[in-house]
Amino acid sequence: MRIDEAFDDFQRNVNEDVGQTRLARDRRDLFKKALLSEPDVTEAIGSGSLSRSTQLKPINDVDIIAVYDGPEHPDWGSAGHSAEHALDHARDQVNRLLGKTNGSHGNEVRLALPRNHAVKCFLDDPDDESAFTVDVMPALRQADGTLLIPEKRSQTWVLADPEHLIDLVADRQRDWEHFRPLVRVLKQWRREITVTGRIKSLVIEVLALDCMPTSGNRPNGLRTFFTAAAARVNEGVRDPAGLCGEIQPDLDYDGLRIAFAEAADLADRACAAAAAGHTDQALRLWQEILGDSFPAPPKPASPGIGAPALSTSTPAFITPRPIKDAPQG
Repeated sequence: MRIDEAFDDFQRNVNEDVGQTRLARDRRDLFKKALLSEPDVTEAIGSGSLSRSTQLKPINDVDIIAVYDGPEHPDWGSAGHSAEHALDHARDQVNRLLGKTNGSHGNEVRLALPRNHAVKCFLDDPDDESAFTVDVMPALRQADGTLLIPEKRSQTWVLADPEHLIDLVADRQRDWEHFRPLVRVLKQWRREITVTGRIKSLVIEVLALDCMPTSGNRPNGLRTFFTAAAARVNEGVRDPAGLCGEIQPDLDYDGLRIAFAEAADLADRACAAAAAGHTDQALRLWQEILGDSFPAPPKPASPGIGAPALSTSTPAFITPRPIKDAPQG
């Protein structure tokens, strides 16, 4: 198997099934259409990884921003209970429009729970860990195009610009056809490394914007990313719009930096092996980086137990490190 064929196979394993992606978009669009029927809703915007086309398999949730008419809610945007009131208002609308019992536009929502920034709407059994959800976040559009969103815990409203990230990702994809697919590969990779706690997928996506090249093939693209990210992560990972600060304050930066450095070393060796014509060795190294689902031939048996010794002309490589699953939230 050639290197590019192996990456094609692995990408198909990482990508969500077309039917499941279409179903997620249909559910998102149903919510958008229902919310736009409300007189105080001026916009309904898809957000999150599905809108950036960087979603990872399986798709269990989608995000929607419901932009409300400010004059219709003059108390919104001020400190105090208005953040909670906005979330309650959005919840009541969702139940009335899409509630399981008597929704006017559909009967998809079993339970709608206001959280910190958004209303989490369960379309499946809420006790099922893989239940499909739609997060509806109320917002107020500002004069500069940014959004003011509620923060229930702090009883305030904060600025955000998720559309900026959508545009950045779209621009990078236009520059290089492999950008979005490799972002999905890297999101999968984060599940294969050992760090303390979880790594938000948005952390990987923002680092990809900073560290991924704009041309070349996939192996060299990943090698470039891992090498650059090992240094870049020391600077912290912040909202690219410059509004929301650090994306994950509890991130294990040291653990992630070490994982990037180890992956960079293995990627260097994989690219060197491929350049020297040692395709099988390169594939095995990429498997050590990306996990067992990356296709590679079995490792040859060690000499002395019935298998022929490896040719001395083959470059020496380090013994691949064991890769363990990290706990995911």
